Amino acid sequence: MASDPLISVDQLVAGYTRPVVGPVSFAVRPGEICGLGGANGTGKSTLLKAITGIARSFSGRIQRLPGLTLAHQWQRPELPPELALLGRELYALLGADPQSPPAFIKPLLEKPLYAMSGGQFQLLQTFACLCSPARLVLMDEPTNNLDGQALEALSTILHALAPDRAVLLVSHESTFLERHCTSILEMPR
Repeated sequence: MASDPLISVDQLVAGYTRPVVGPVSFAVRPGEICGLGGANGTGKSTLLKAITGIARSFSGRIQRLPGLTLAHQWQRPELPPELALLGRELYALLGADPQSPPAFIKPLLEKPLYAMSGGQFQLLQTFACLCSPARLVLMDEPTNNLDGQALEALSTILHALAPDRAVLLVSHESTFLERHCTSILEMPR
């Protein structure tokens, strides 16, 4: 059923060697862009990592729709300095549809990753995650390193989200969250 949550988080307490976030509860349904806002250190990135299994869940529950696929755009994607990988190869590795990249992405597809600026790499990785077949895209500070033109490109991508997919988006920029999200969860200090 389309209204069933893709993911439900119930009273989750998560962290690494000790808890750093929680308890927190929310659900993300198809077609939604759920924002996670709050100050540094409130556990927004840790929450995304708990969903992917990188961070430890101390208590509570994460329930995924059976067969749910995820894409995770990291807050600080690292450019591989010695790897002569082209943008189109990264794009393919992340499973993005190679048939119709938007005009602002096309120039990056033939560019080596090592020759990209941080903003170009961020935009390519973000777009590849959003255009992958994953039904739920986890985005951690996708606006980092983006100039005004790239921010508009990201806005265009978010507004074109297919109705059977959803995004869980972390950002410090409340204006960006308010502009793009169907719901916002403010993480407590």
